[in-house]
Amino acid sequence: MFRNQIRAPTSNAYLLLTLTALFWAGNFVLARAVHGHVPPVALAWFRWVLAFLIVLPIAIPHLRRDWQAICEKPWLIVMLAITGVGMFNTISYIALNHATAISGGVIYSIGPALIAITSFIVFAERLSWRQILGISISLAGVLIVVLRGDLTTLFGLKFNYGDLLFLAATVIWAIYTVYLRNVPQMHWLSFIAVTFFIGALVITPFFVAEHYSGWQLKFDRTTVLAILYVAIFPSVIAYSFYNRAVESIGANRAGVFLYVVPVFSTLMAISLLGERLEFHHVAGFALIFTGVILAARKPKTIETEVSP
Repeated sequence: MFRNQIRAPTSNAYLLLTLTALFWAGNFVLARAVHGHVPPVALAWFRWVLAFLIVLPIAIPHLRRDWQAICEKPWLIVMLAITGVGMFNTISYIALNHATAISGGVIYSIGPALIAITSFIVFAERLSWRQILGISISLAGVLIVVLRGDLTTLFGLKFNYGDLLFLAATVIWAIYTVYLRNVPQMHWLSFIAVTFFIGALVITPFFVAEHYSGWQLKFDRTTVLAILYVAIFPSVIAYSFYNRAVESIGANRAGVFLYVVPVFSTLMAISLLGERLEFHHVAGFALIFTGVILAARKPKTIETEVSP
């Protein structure tokens, strides 16, 4: 899918993936920390506009070379930009106004399991019994987090709005990831520049609506620092690190590092936000991690990519 990547030794790839997981976890925690100060759609819009402006100068030569490839499947590129850049991140930021960063990180860790399910539905990729068992266990873990360990919540339909939004966002991310395999051959800078631009463009009407609804952005020190972080670290740097690592060790092995995100987000949320680590978080994460171990031991038949 991507070409002209810089191949890194395996040890360096693991370092890049660890830093990527750290930056993505920081994205969750920061968005939760400023949820009452920075409007969620505005945060998403400025994130991608600034990220696009940062990438554009170095992406221009590649965009010129890859323009024919981009135009080969324009609707696929648009769909990926809407789902992976526009919808996923914006919905996640809205969810963090109603759910904790810990819950968001744990629910987000179900992503690879949902990717496997989506691959089966869309491309008829067959699952082994170990994958099915692992996915089932992981889903049970997510259910525990969503229900907060209380089964009466299920019968009383007392779901947390933020948790449900996180689940919806993760399903959208799975769809995005599965369709990445159909992207025409192009440089990774061309791909992220185009998707960053389209994603920001799609968010624009919602940003305007949010602004005129009365929830307006205040450009103070907190807002500027938050926008700078989400545009630079989980966007430009994390995407660059992830793509280089995937080129080095393969997408399946790289995708496993998605499960490191809730570990980092939990530690950050407890230490920085003062959130409480509760039993349903621990129980849910234990089940998700167990399911991951089982589901990750599959034959590497299809290479997929995961990036927030």
